[in-house]
Amino acid sequence: MKFLDDIRNLDRNNVGGWPQSVKMFFTGLLFAVIVLIGWYFFIGDQQDSLTTLVGKEDQLKQEFSTKQAKAVNLEPLQQQLDEMQDMLRQLLRQLPGKTEMPELLVDISQTAQSAGLQTELFQPGPETPKDFYAEKPITLRMSGTYHQFGTFISGVASLPRVVILTLHDVSLTPKAASKGGVASDGQLVLQGTVKTYRYLDDEESSTTIKASGSIPPGGQK
Repeated sequence: MKFLDDIRNLDRNNVGGWPQSVKMFFTGLLFAVIVLIGWYFFIGDQQDSLTTLVGKEDQLKQEFSTKQAKAVNLEPLQQQLDEMQDMLRQLLRQLPGKTEMPELLVDISQTAQSAGLQTELFQPGPETPKDFYAEKPITLRMSGTYHQFGTFISGVASLPRVVILTLHDVSLTPKAASKGGVASDGQLVLQGTVKTYRYLDDEESSTTIKASGSIPPGGQK
């Protein structure tokens, strides 16, 4: 073919004298090489970036769907939280208040005596304020029968105010026999620490919350 013969007979030292068809061929070939190199170094990197961005878009869409679902449920959840906080306030108000605490301690001690328990030690300690309530430890040592202890617990539960007693390091053991060897006749000894609780009034609660950095029920800091 004439085109192939022209290529075979090219004079490398006289590019300007090459046939027009050969010049057009090498010009097109050079353009194709330039385009290929440009695609490899520029378009290839852009393709990788596009693939990364597509993956990022899918991730953002998933995060958006998750947050949208949470936003839809936010209002009913907030309403439930407000209702629970109101219930908490009502329950706390059923605990004794600051002015009722001394009388409550007397009532607990007298309830033990009325049940027939022998109170060897009944020593209230300093109270510890929490977020919305205060706990007061009582170190005690009492002795009596199992039935008498049951009567004491029932009596405490019957007091006008809600009284919560929690046990801490408390032991209930049979009472040792007397020195003469006489058996204790079913006597038990209760000793350790119990804690009772009272609610904090608004001023006390506000002071405690500011000191601890907590958020009050149904309110902001």
